[in-house]
Amino acid sequence: MSAEDPKAVVELVGDDLFSGRTPSGHVVVIDTDRERNSASSPMELLLVALGSCTGVDVVSILKKKREDVTAYSVEVRGERRAEHPRSYQRMEVHHKVTGRNISERSVAQAIELSEQKYCSVAATLKPTAEIVSSFEIIEVSSESPIKE
Repeated sequence: MSAEDPKAVVELVGDDLFSGRTPSGHVVVIDTDRERNSASSPMELLLVALGSCTGVDVVSILKKKREDVTAYSVEVRGERRAEHPRSYQRMEVHHKVTGRNISERSVAQAIELSEQKYCSVAATLKPTAEIVSSFEIIEVSSESPIKE
């Protein structure tokens, strides 16, 4: 690694409480005391990282396919190993696509492209975790307002 590579900095700010600064300068609070539960844990942030990475890809691809998407969300669940290190062994990613006349084929292709080609978080996790994706399409009437 060189000095030019992106660098995150994580600092202890209290009892099991950390402040993380991303390479772009954004700050996130991280709490490893599950009883206090005042912020996300590192493993929770990993679920969010996978969901946001694939979500960005899927929405972008569906827009390029000119699908009429009015809302989108992704749910990510992780199953962890019983023994240490308690890494994720399986992650389930469920995409919810809302819109008008959305093609099942387009959604399936968008998810596959994200998983196989574009999502760097999934590529990082795949060697040790099985990632299983599913989706549902929620049809809205043409009278429904569009969310931007």
